[in-house]
Amino acid sequence: MKAPDRYYDFEKDISGCGIFGVINTKRELINGQVPIDGMACMHDRGNGLGGGFAAYGIYPDHPDHYAFHIMCDDKNGLDKSREMLMHYCDVTLAEPIPTRETLAITKPPIVWRFFVQPKATCPKECKGMAEDDYMVNLVMKLNTSIPGAFVFSSGKNMGAFKGVGFPEDIAEFFKVDTYDAYIWTAHNRFPTNTPGWWGGAHPFTLLDWSIVHNGEISSYGINRRWLCENDYLCTLMTDTEVVAYELDLLVRKHGLTKELASKAFAPPFWDEIERMDKNDKEVYTALRMTYGSGMLNGPFAILVSDGTCLWGLNDRIKLRPLLVAEYGNNVYMSSEESAVRKVSPELDRVWMPKAGEPVIVDLEK
Repeated sequence: MKAPDRYYDFEKDISGCGIFGVINTKRELINGQVPIDGMACMHDRGNGLGGGFAAYGIYPDHPDHYAFHIMCDDKNGLDKSREMLMHYCDVTLAEPIPTRETLAITKPPIVWRFFVQPKATCPKECKGMAEDDYMVNLVMKLNTSIPGAFVFSSGKNMGAFKGVGFPEDIAEFFKVDTYDAYIWTAHNRFPTNTPGWWGGAHPFTLLDWSIVHNGEISSYGINRRWLCENDYLCTLMTDTEVVAYELDLLVRKHGLTKELASKAFAPPFWDEIERMDKNDKEVYTALRMTYGSGMLNGPFAILVSDGTCLWGLNDRIKLRPLLVAEYGNNVYMSSEESAVRKVSPELDRVWMPKAGEPVIVDLEK
């Protein structure tokens, strides 16, 4: 193969992306302007094909209801979504998600939210199913059976707001500045090999899980096949979707700790395992043998929350940036220190996590 002529003149679009998260460990509320300003500082890490936010603690009037945020291409999709939700759930409240007109967002989908609980007498096909599995199956069923309709958030006392545009545009459209939350995650997208569309923007969510990601999951194919074997259906055409579903599988269903799930995602190399003491060697060998199909290959930095923590993780050779900073009861995680300094000029501590080593900050009980 011949190298291209004048190769040094070629330019490449880098999959930069920007991620930002903040948690107040004492559950003190943080206004949405904080993640908006943090993301605006990293404007150039995206290209306008995706932005989004996830917020925890924003629905205190409905803390025990699943808040289904649904986007639909048309009224028919919305009507069919409503019909399905009413078949499987008791719907306490259904309303449009508040939005405002903005010049940057053209032809948005219809966006509604439904506050629901599983029916006390569930349909016959769901008898004996645990509540969380019941709701996960409902998300999968709606996403795959109603054309042009997608659930983009389904947790309790939390919600995601995302779409095609820069984060500042999405924030303006969804009125993110009117929400107060004790955990925020945010994303600025620069897709390189997947489409930029409303359902494919970050965060990706399932139940209380939300994830934002900078990088590329090159193991997407094997991850997706493994998830299909475990009854998860990937429909959003973006590699990051598999991470949200793997979190649900490993932590909620299989009972792994967040630390062990991190090591399943970014495990030690085999030569490192060989040098471990007997107990650690057995643990990490078993982990790699059991969850080899769930390992995340490729460059990545991810931020995760389930409403109890903010959790950051790099790939095992740290090919994407991730910074952690503390100030008082707030802990920030971001692609760039500039984004944190923008919203908190004074910091008590700043550091870069090691490759493959999770940073998990829990809410105080």
